[in-house]
Amino acid sequence: MAKKTKSKQGNRAKTPAAARKAKRSRKGAAKKKRSVKTSSVRKKAVRKKAVKKTKKTPAGKRKKAVKTSKQRVAARNKVSARKAPAARKKRQSAQTAKAAKTVGPAKPAPSAVTSSERPAAPIAAPVTAKAKPPAAPPAKPRAKLPPAPQLAVRPHAAEAPARRSFYITTAISYPNGVPHIGHAYEAIATDAIARFMRLDGYDVFFLTGTDEHGQKIQQTAVKEGLSPRDLVDRNAQRFREMVARMNCSNDDFIRTTEARHHAASRAIWERMEANGDIYLAKYAGWYSVRDERYFAEDETRLNEQGTRVAIETGTPVDWVEEESYFFRLSAYQDKLLALYAEHPDFVLPKERLNEVASFVKGGLQDLSISRTTFDWGVRVPGNDKHIMYVWVDALTNYITAVGYPDVGSEMFRKYWPADLHVIGKDIVRFHAVYWPAFLMSAGVAVPRRIFSHGFLFNRGEKMSKSVGNVIDPFALADAYGVDQLRYFFLREVPFGQDGNYSHEAIVTRINAELANDLGNLAQRSLSMVAKQFGGVLPAPGDFSEADRTILASADAMIAGAREAMKTQALHQVLNQIWAVVADANRYFAGEAPWALAKTDPARQATVLFVTAEVIRQVAILAQPFIPQSAGKLLDLLAVPEGERDFARLGGTYRLASGVSLPAPVGVFPRYVEAEAGNS
Repeated sequence: MAKKTKSKQGNRAKTPAAARKAKRSRKGAAKKKRSVKTSSVRKKAVRKKAVKKTKKTPAGKRKKAVKTSKQRVAARNKVSARKAPAARKKRQSAQTAKAAKTVGPAKPAPSAVTSSERPAAPIAAPVTAKAKPPAAPPAKPRAKLPPAPQLAVRPHAAEAPARRSFYITTAISYPNGVPHIGHAYEAIATDAIARFMRLDGYDVFFLTGTDEHGQKIQQTAVKEGLSPRDLVDRNAQRFREMVARMNCSNDDFIRTTEARHHAASRAIWERMEANGDIYLAKYAGWYSVRDERYFAEDETRLNEQGTRVAIETGTPVDWVEEESYFFRLSAYQDKLLALYAEHPDFVLPKERLNEVASFVKGGLQDLSISRTTFDWGVRVPGNDKHIMYVWVDALTNYITAVGYPDVGSEMFRKYWPADLHVIGKDIVRFHAVYWPAFLMSAGVAVPRRIFSHGFLFNRGEKMSKSVGNVIDPFALADAYGVDQLRYFFLREVPFGQDGNYSHEAIVTRINAELANDLGNLAQRSLSMVAKQFGGVLPAPGDFSEADRTILASADAMIAGAREAMKTQALHQVLNQIWAVVADANRYFAGEAPWALAKTDPARQATVLFVTAEVIRQVAILAQPFIPQSAGKLLDLLAVPEGERDFARLGGTYRLASGVSLPAPVGVFPRYVEAEAGNS
């Protein structure tokens, strides 16, 4: 029989399962009762609180006070939805302001002075601005430009029967004064490259000229009591005479006052403007008339006299505030860096490219490209009040000379892009930054290379018109000879580096290398031909090891010269030539042909023929550097005019024996110091 238990609620006996079930039922009922009571109490409390709050709240807010939690959440979501567009608009405005600060009308190179010096002025603020300048109008989409070609090493004439074009220029000289030896040095070096390329089978176009606009010209003319036109007409003629005196082979001499150049300058301006890269604003900053350049505040200082000068050049700067057109140079930063990266020899020497790339990486500011404070220059199309910044029209000369704006002309298609601009290292920034940016904007291919040469120092002192220590190139040519002067500067100074010169250094090169080494070798050997063989070049016998060695050295010169010319290493070309001249002198002394006249005439004939052949190759390769003297040597060897190009070098061609030679004469006279009292 099952055991009976006693319930807490009575004495009624139940089974264990039934007892547990009854217990659960009782607990559930109690919980439900408590829950109903609590809910009722809570509702009463809420109603009581709401009534109390309503008495203290304005009528318009009673409805809000009795909102449920769900209603409150919905209300918050609705408010957030209304605020979202405003927030987005605020964020977009901030982003727009930031973008405008980055790519808008950036400050030009000069910066504002401090309040203690001059009142602060807006930099590149649009003319219409009153308080804060708005951002410049966005640039228009740019047309796809042709790739910037690299100066390729073209095959020489033997490998390319068809003539290839080669366009080379100097920087155009500023004729606010007469030429000095620095101008002549650049012209001589550029001419040597042009002559080299012609002799190597290229169709060369060689340009030089004068840059005749700008405030500096106008100020100089006023000081001399002349009109700007009279001043440039007088001085440009002297520069034209200088390149002729230095025996330069230029094909054109451009003057930026010519009508053809004004037309080209206006055309490139209009192309840049149509591309959205020119806008009107206000310029305020430091400007150097002498340098034709703007300087930032931190690029200037006060000198001992209290005059503000450019730190880099030492030239005085003036504060300028005027309406100006600006070029969006800042928009071309990435394009220029890409150009330098893709064409690492776009600027030579390489250290100059590194300087330019560093400048561009530092951030480019938009460039002021017009002035209203003077009127000597090319007028801006559509706004005669403005004159183009001198560097805009000056740089354009390079395309003016080949027919721009007629880009479809035979001249332009044949010679542009230029293969080489030869310039001074002080104007690299204008040629390697501003110039390619202008061309990119106008949709014109950039030049293939910029080569910057160094400065010449007279006994360590830099020449300067302001200091008054400039050297007249005409006087130097009269004193030493044109070829002697050309040879000295191109042999003495590694092209691209600074160099020193002095009277003693020039005389040493003339007497030791031209008169003694080459001149004496030619005079002695050809005199023996005249005396021993009646002036007829003898036929050689079998070549000895010594003969083959010196001929091989002469034959190798042209390959080495071409390799050096790939990077315009003019001094290395001359080094190779004179290394062979030195070898030939040792060969001649070792073979002693004067002694062979009695002991072995046949061997003497071979030695004299080999020596003449070496001199022939030396003279042909030296033509770019000493054209008159090398021509005289070739005349003495009876080399026809049509057989003096580089295709005749390298061992594929030899002198013809049995040819009658003219009577030998000295080609390189020694320099003899004038006696005291007779100078």
